[in-house]
Amino acid sequence: MKFELWWLLAFPLFFALGWLTARIDIKQLLSESRALPLSYFKGLNFLLNEQPDKAIEAFIEVVKINPQTVELHFALGSLFRRRGEVERAIRMHQNLVERVDLAPEQKLNALFELAQDYLKAGLLDRAEEVFTKLQSTPYSESSAKHLLSIYEQEKDWQKAIGVAQRLEESSGQSRQKEIANFYCELALSEMMNTKYSSAREYLERALAVHRKSVRPSLLYGDLEIAEEHYAAAIDAWKRIETQNPAYLSLVAEKILSAHQQLKKLDEGLNLLQGYLSRYPSLDLLNVVYRATLERHGPEKAYILVRDELQRAPTLLGLDKLLEARLMETPLERRHDLELVKKLVHQHTRSLALYRCDTCGFKARQFYWHCPACGGWETYSPKRIEERELSA
Repeated sequence: MKFELWWLLAFPLFFALGWLTARIDIKQLLSESRALPLSYFKGLNFLLNEQPDKAIEAFIEVVKINPQTVELHFALGSLFRRRGEVERAIRMHQNLVERVDLAPEQKLNALFELAQDYLKAGLLDRAEEVFTKLQSTPYSESSAKHLLSIYEQEKDWQKAIGVAQRLEESSGQSRQKEIANFYCELALSEMMNTKYSSAREYLERALAVHRKSVRPSLLYGDLEIAEEHYAAAIDAWKRIETQNPAYLSLVAEKILSAHQQLKKLDEGLNLLQGYLSRYPSLDLLNVVYRATLERHGPEKAYILVRDELQRAPTLLGLDKLLEARLMETPLERRHDLELVKKLVHQHTRSLALYRCDTCGFKARQFYWHCPACGGWETYSPKRIEERELSA
């Protein structure tokens, strides 16, 4: 490779150009910083020192001095909303929406922020209106997710289904679980109004969307009971074993009751005992224990719980074992046993809970829709103690 003489001249030239560019950038930065009001730097200082109230007041002063600071308007609006000062956030974003000098993308951003303000303020109709306007824009998917949340709050399940289907198409992510539950909610509403034929249609649609969904099968059984078709109800609930046997505990008592209506209580009890042997569950054990106690007495109930406790030792199972033993213990020997049972029972109160897999919210009753995070089918049908033992 030949060394060219002109390279020696090029090096100083490139250095000079770089130095000149840096000088220009520094001068521009200095001029821009001098153009910013002192309040802006005060606001930054307050933020760095974790004094948000004083920072907000300083930034508001900047906005008054220089109304062209659009990004600062956005930042303030979001800060107001996070702090719960929703009215101030709404005013800030409404002013931005009404500005004629705003670029189209900034106006869309202002509309999206305004819709979130309305949602935070509980003005669902206004939020819905703005989020709907933002369909077919870069904010389409985010707006659809907010619309889905609004329709769930309003229990407008038909609209929720439509939005969920659009989200499924646009994102490629499955929404089968949510859509199936929306159809179940529609079926429940129809059942409450004794419109059983339309309720059946909704449950069929739920299963068509999500064949493994347990809830439609559970509701099918409830629907058959409402029409006094007890054998059909039992068949519907028995299908849960092929979908997810862990959920059998939720219908155990209903299965037993339906068999009782058919005067086949022993058959129902045998069915549940079979489920218990294959799919151990504290709730299922409780139902079988109560039925055995009533049907065959405390000795049989004690043996049932003892055998189950040997297979899967739990404090909740021990509580039932002590209860069964107390019934056959002479009065003069009950005091110590009752004391032990009381202590065990107190400790099991924190274990006999269901827990949301998404947010960890705990509840004594089972939820299909978590009241804390709004997730669908995020609760396991097993109690906390069972899950911790199997982990």
